[in-house]
Amino acid sequence: MIRDRSILLDSVVFRVGLLAALRSRKLNGQTIGVMITASHNPPEDNGVKLVDPMGEMLEESWEAYGTTLANAPSEEKLLEVYDTIIKEYHINPDTKANVIFARDTRSSGAHLVSILLEALTATDTAYTDYKLLTTPQLHYITRCLNTKGSPYEYGEPTEQGYYEKTASSLKLAMQGRQFSGSVTVDCANGVGGPKLRELIKYLPPPSEGGLEIKVVNDDVLKPERLNHQCGADFVKTNQRAPPSSHTAPMTRCASLDGDADRIVYYFNDVDGTFRLLDGDRIATLAASFIGDLARSAGLGEKLKVGVVQTAYANGASTAYVTQDLRLPVVCTATGVKHLHHAATKFDVGVYFEANGHGTIVFSDLALKRLKKYEPQSPAQSSALDTLRALTALINQTVGDALSDLLLVEVILAHKGWGPKEWDLTYTDLPNRLVRVEVADRYIFKAVDAERRLESPPGVQAQIDAAVGKFKSGRSFARASGTEDAVRVYAEAATRSETEDLAQKVAAIVRQARG
Repeated sequence: MIRDRSILLDSVVFRVGLLAALRSRKLNGQTIGVMITASHNPPEDNGVKLVDPMGEMLEESWEAYGTTLANAPSEEKLLEVYDTIIKEYHINPDTKANVIFARDTRSSGAHLVSILLEALTATDTAYTDYKLLTTPQLHYITRCLNTKGSPYEYGEPTEQGYYEKTASSLKLAMQGRQFSGSVTVDCANGVGGPKLRELIKYLPPPSEGGLEIKVVNDDVLKPERLNHQCGADFVKTNQRAPPSSHTAPMTRCASLDGDADRIVYYFNDVDGTFRLLDGDRIATLAASFIGDLARSAGLGEKLKVGVVQTAYANGASTAYVTQDLRLPVVCTATGVKHLHHAATKFDVGVYFEANGHGTIVFSDLALKRLKKYEPQSPAQSSALDTLRALTALINQTVGDALSDLLLVEVILAHKGWGPKEWDLTYTDLPNRLVRVEVADRYIFKAVDAERRLESPPGVQAQIDAAVGKFKSGRSFARASGTEDAVRVYAEAATRSETEDLAQKVAAIVRQARG
């Protein structure tokens, strides 16, 4: 994913178009997706990302070439890199390339699409413009196109097909349960707003037992309002509801981000206290529910359910999964591609970053077992039917705020929970994130899923010594991937101890930066 001020992106988008065509030809004409969006960034920004055939992120080995193409200083150098990719990957230039693309609601999107079209036309690439979509919808359609007619067919490769699959699987997953109350959804004034309203048309109305979804912050006619004092990133960062979301205490609320690939929940307690239910909470809720369903279906020993987290996951959530749910947890480096890859190692892999971006991945073996398994009782049959429905309701290609929203609502309905009961599953440890500016971030090298520093020498020992003085203490320092800064994360038993630990580790980093 490449993001920047939209006026600086013309050459980048053109070159990403070249890379998409090359990637498709390398894969014998399979369809590659291109999404023009900058997610939760300000409206004046934009970005572009590539989607591989199964709806996953671009294969890591190709990322370096993407960066080299994007940074080529001249047309001559660009052609040189382009020819190098063709030679190294033994790409046949005569193979037909296929690319689909879409954009979010940013005002610069239409112009960047025109630049992308220049690249696709120059490379004689067949293309389809899907206009405005959420990022997860483009991932979904990409996978559907590449699996159509195969044993792994994922669905109808259209926007309507996305809505129909989601709506039908929601009905099956509910198993006759009733939704309790409404959910208010802040759409960040982004593309998720109109797409959520369109999805609602396919769902049963509240008068017929359907979910009442109250849509707010869905103004896409004023692009400058995108992500402004609303959206998942605003809520997570500021630890409060958007000012425009006027809801009563104990009301379920959710916020999407600008391209609807992440979601967080929250509510105000009876005393007005804001309570965030972030990606960690969604992951633990989903893992608990799926683990219970697997056992109820008689598949507890045949489906290995696991949770994937990053170092930024709250330590209390990790303890809850391992000690209360008795499920394995794997920690990976930050970045969706790392979490998604680790999740595929389980029969059912649950991953969510704390920011609300995540999904659940079912392995081919798990899907076969769910399809072929013969239940031994009505209770097993009901649990099995719910599990099967979840495999269709969940967008397994990427984090999808719309399908994740419905997943959470299904689970709460089955459990008979409101937001308070969900919040009470465990108590988050107080945590603090501190940014420390450094002259050279590259001297800070992290290992062990970015939880420990191997350089500068001796720094990790100092951090360990500081952490050891605090009850439930945990801290790590990680270099930023985009700027000369180091981010220090700390958590401890109390708010004051957390702040103290964070400042002590920040001081260690400042001393080490020289």
